[in-house]
Amino acid sequence: MCRAARVKPSEPALTLVTGVSGFVGSAVAHALAARGARVRGLVRAPSPRGNLADFPGELVEGDLRDGDAVARAMRGVRHLFHVAADYRLWAPDPEEIVRNNAAMTRVVMEAALAAGVERLVYTSSVATLRPRDDRPADENDAAAPDQAVGAYKRSKVIAERLVEEMVAARGLPAVIVQPSTPIGPRDVKPTPTGRIVVEAANGRMPAYLDSGLNLVHVDDVAAGHLLALDKGRIGERYILGGQDVMLGDMLGRIAALVGRRPPAFRIPRPPLFPLAWANEQLARVTGREPFLTLDSLRMAKHRMFFSSARAEAELGYRARPHGEALADSIGWFRGAGMIR
Repeated sequence: MCRAARVKPSEPALTLVTGVSGFVGSAVAHALAARGARVRGLVRAPSPRGNLADFPGELVEGDLRDGDAVARAMRGVRHLFHVAADYRLWAPDPEEIVRNNAAMTRVVMEAALAAGVERLVYTSSVATLRPRDDRPADENDAAAPDQAVGAYKRSKVIAERLVEEMVAARGLPAVIVQPSTPIGPRDVKPTPTGRIVVEAANGRMPAYLDSGLNLVHVDDVAAGHLLALDKGRIGERYILGGQDVMLGDMLGRIAALVGRRPPAFRIPRPPLFPLAWANEQLARVTGREPFLTLDSLRMAKHRMFFSSARAEAELGYRARPHGEALADSIGWFRGAGMIR
């Protein structure tokens, strides 16, 4: 149970962050605490505790699909960062990902309206955008649910549209941010991109696809969240990205950082589809999320390149070079014992 103490005039505003046991949520909470905010984190009871040992604030437990639990956590809150999401690119029941992300978003936004939260930042994703082959995608390239590849991307499109509808129809004071592909410290799960870093650093990726992605340091993403709270326009979307990088170049940089040879072979996508199918069937037996999935291969058809120009112009957002982000990521994974 959470009881919000009466705020003294001299005390900073209380800020609630969801998803603080996770990668981006943990970074946002630490960034808030570093600038003197009072932070409350909302976590599910079974959440991993690796990022909570040094949590810089108050922790309360509750399921984000439970309206009563979220309402209790929202008491006394002035600002909200809804970062939590069911971030899986594969599940035995893909629609479970859609149901979870839609339900969590609706419950949290309803609770924020009921509690009179002054301002909030909703963490969406570049997964809600249509990749472009002629230029980096930007906020104008919004996807419809049926244009999204896979359950996770579709779930984020549905959730983002829900937030936008509540802004327009009910005055929800939300700013939307769309991180690209964060890497860096505290990736405890790890994320799908974090798994690529770990596998490559351990010498288990001898080949690569002709694809690309936009890499950004997780702490820069966290800083972008705070800028969105301070300067973002209500109802607007802001891409929080870094640098566009070809997958082969990313793997080569990882190899150089750990003292290994870079992968030598670029392989086409079609021969990998049977392997991805087999991986998914095995995952149904083992319960472990497969490294290679059918949806990930479908996504790799396009280079996931994005522009952060709007965030840079309106928020003053900046991101460090992706090589620094990779070095910090490898250093953290090595310290966690994930890289030999």
